[in-house]
Amino acid sequence: MSVVRDNTDLNRFEMDTEAGLAIADYRLNGFTMTIYHTEVPARLRGRGHGGRLVMGALSQARSKSYKIVPSCWFVREVMSASSKYDDLWADRSSK
Repeated sequence: MSVVRDNTDLNRFEMDTEAGLAIADYRLNGFTMTIYHTEVPARLRGRGHGGRLVMGALSQARSKSYKIVPSCWFVREVMSASSKYDDLWADRSSK
């Protein structure tokens, strides 16, 4: 399983895949993280890589006490699919 790393210089989470880099771009405002874009290499889409990337990003955000604004539809979908992310929502009405 690939490791998700936080590239703080570029404000994005990264995960190496056999087809290249998968990324989740974010902005920080205090302890609020807005994840606004995710991308997985085209030939790997639909194989679970995006979910692993987002779950790894959310795990790291939780460890730093960030609240999440999922402005990317995919991040919102992952967070909405499981109650284990309920504590991460910055604004419950966006759920």
